[in-house]
Amino acid sequence: MGREQEVAEVIGLQALAWLAGHDELFPAFLTASGASPDTLASRATEPAFLIAVLDFLMIEDAWLIGFCDTVGLPYDTIDRARQSLPGGARVHWT
Repeated sequence: MGREQEVAEVIGLQALAWLAGHDELFPAFLTASGASPDTLASRATEPAFLIAVLDFLMIEDAWLIGFCDTVGLPYDTIDRARQSLPGGARVHWT
């Protein structure tokens, strides 16, 4: 595992913790991801799950900005972190 992937995993876990701290967002995330509170601990280490966390965060600019401002990250870091996870590369159809 490379350094970029390690950093991306940390960012994904930070994003998951941020979502868990927002009572209005967390249930929506669980529904969208198909996760349950009981499966979070085991799934949190899966790159595909962390991609889902980051994708959910990028749905709404206010969520992305809120998270990035809270942890002190530039806004474009979330997409770069997603792309650094296995299976997270963007597909270009052109």
